[in-house]
Amino acid sequence: MLKIKSPKDFWAGLMFLGFGLFFAIWAIVNYQMGSAVRMGPAYFPTVLGGLMAVLGLLILAGSFAIEGPKVPQMHFRPLVMILTANIAYGYLMKPLGLVGATAVLVFISALGGHEFKWKEVTILYVVLIVFSVLVFVKGLTLPFPLWPDAYS
Repeated sequence: MLKIKSPKDFWAGLMFLGFGLFFAIWAIVNYQMGSAVRMGPAYFPTVLGGLMAVLGLLILAGSFAIEGPKVPQMHFRPLVMILTANIAYGYLMKPLGLVGATAVLVFISALGGHEFKWKEVTILYVVLIVFSVLVFVKGLTLPFPLWPDAYS
């Protein structure tokens, strides 16, 4: 029986292998493959999925041969807070506008960290909103509402 010497590499290799096979099979089943000369919509995802699966196999094989670190304990609070912040951003963009939704995103995401300091998070928010307005609204002229509908 093979002994796993590097649990971190074992799980990473398994993840790469699983995602690669999933996307390669999904592309083959749902799209036309085509040929190397005339590529169909399944060609590129199948090749990338196959390469990802091969990379996963290499990492997985290495986990049985090379000593490596153990998998650190998983912390769910940051994961949950960042996921919640992104969902809230998506739902609040239209009613609160870019300024309000970005505030919700930044402050909820920051609560997921091990250190939350109001001053630092507020500075981050101000820099991020100025950058977002300059790049997305002014530079790229995307039609994002800046403020809630009542203030427009």
